[in-house]
Amino acid sequence: MTGSDFHLGAGMVRDGVIEQDEENAAVTEARLASVFDTAADGMVVINDRAQVLAFNKACERLFGYEAADLLGRNVSRIMPEEYARAHDHYVQNYLDTGQRKIIGIGREVLARHKDGTVFPIELSVGEASTPCGRQFIGILRDLRSRKQMEDRLAKTQAQLLHMTRISALDEMGAAIAHELNQPLTAVLLYLQSVSRKTRTDGSLDPLILEVIDKAVREAERAGEIIQRMRQLVEKKAPERQAIEVSDLVGTCLEMAELGSGEGASYMQADIEPGLPALKADPVQIRQILINLLRNAREAVADKVGREVVLSVRRNADRLEFRVTDNGPGVPEELVDGLFRAFTGAKHKGVGLGLAISRSIAQNHGGDLRLETGQGESGASFLLTLPLDPQDDDPGGLLATIGTDDKPGNAHK
Repeated sequence: MTGSDFHLGAGMVRDGVIEQDEENAAVTEARLASVFDTAADGMVVINDRAQVLAFNKACERLFGYEAADLLGRNVSRIMPEEYARAHDHYVQNYLDTGQRKIIGIGREVLARHKDGTVFPIELSVGEASTPCGRQFIGILRDLRSRKQMEDRLAKTQAQLLHMTRISALDEMGAAIAHELNQPLTAVLLYLQSVSRKTRTDGSLDPLILEVIDKAVREAERAGEIIQRMRQLVEKKAPERQAIEVSDLVGTCLEMAELGSGEGASYMQADIEPGLPALKADPVQIRQILINLLRNAREAVADKVGREVVLSVRRNADRLEFRVTDNGPGVPEELVDGLFRAFTGAKHKGVGLGLAISRSIAQNHGGDLRLETGQGESGASFLLTLPLDPQDDDPGGLLATIGTDDKPGNAHK
């Protein structure tokens, strides 16, 4: 190379005369095209009539179109319908007024794939004046992976919040159980004293005495429940004993009907003959079945021809308890969270009934699930329990409820 022959940018100085180097210009253009097509983000260029002038490889992957499919066509083809209808008006409004609403501003918007799928993108728009008129350059970034990550994070945070609330409920339940135990003991002692006194001297009508005896039994049942509330924290194994299925079902139906104010019962039992005894914690299993029956009672409260059936069948080495009603069923949007704590749809309560019931069932080696219930088909909940349970592994969340603080001798 001589002193009179050297490069300067895209031009060349030769003997003092600047000549445009067409070869270098072609190299520069190829370099820019390479950057355009290898960019990780989508890039699309349109003119002031919203026609696509350039569509890079990332956009092809993002939208499923080949560049040739869109070149010269309106860019609204990659927009959802509600955006597409108004886009040309927005472009014209900017050209007429110069008022910027998105140019120079990054914004989250929706885009449409070739197959019709609508998905979120981040859109940044720049403007350039060219000999051919105004052009707009859009840079598009797919937000689906970020949205999925944000959704997982939100769900994790919600689960942590639920766990915090459950932990607080553990402590609160233990405190309430301890505080209620003393007045309940006093109530039982007073009732038992009255019962013994009246039986001795016959001073009360037998009907009143029968009512007192029922009150004693209900107080004892409340004591049994309180006795197990502390195991909500301690997570002890179930206290198993042999249970006659017909007695269990009869008691549950009777308890579920208390306070209903109904005349003739519409709750029915359907028990397979000859069932063996079930080895389980009677208080905990009653808790599950009464909860299911009362839920069913509420579900059919406004229905003419109400039906609630508790059926029991043997299936190999397990017993299957089904609580079926002919109510409106479980709304589809509630099915996924039906057995999660604090997700109940009732106006009262905190949504723990089914969550605790399933945990009790699983701690017995069984399970509780919804069989049907979407639409107008009614609901059917299936509780399965093993006839010959193995040793339990206590510690399941909300698995059991109990305490060592016993009110008097009511639980003996």
